[in-house]
Amino acid sequence: MSIKMFVNVPIRKLSESVRFWGALGFAFNPQFTSETTTCMIVSEDNYVMLLEDADFRSFTDRTITDPKTSIEVMVALALDSREAVDAMMTQVLANGGSEYAEARDMGFMYQRAFVDIDGHHWEPFWMNPDYVNEE
Repeated sequence: MSIKMFVNVPIRKLSESVRFWGALGFAFNPQFTSETTTCMIVSEDNYVMLLEDADFRSFTDRTITDPKTSIEVMVALALDSREAVDAMMTQVLANGGSEYAEARDMGFMYQRAFVDIDGHHWEPFWMNPDYVNEE
């Protein structure tokens, strides 16, 4: 089965989020972009829909948590190397994001954690491909 994944997150201001994520090297699909929403391309089958609060609220009648004080999800991003993880963190910090926790080196996996400009929790990591048991 092949599944494409779209993660929807509420944001305060589209232009600020596009600037932040664009500075980290992400591109956006103009076909799914409006004045208040855009589709950030993570990979061929994975996307993050950045929706200003009012647009996000139009999809649910449930309370939307404040990501600066509550957490519902942590999004992990598998990168190609430890250096790529550190490079992403450098860009995060240079563009207004903040480090959530110290780097964790477990030998087989290296992980960092940050909070984006809207308060969402992200965890870029690298896993040693020799450690992964492919069956």
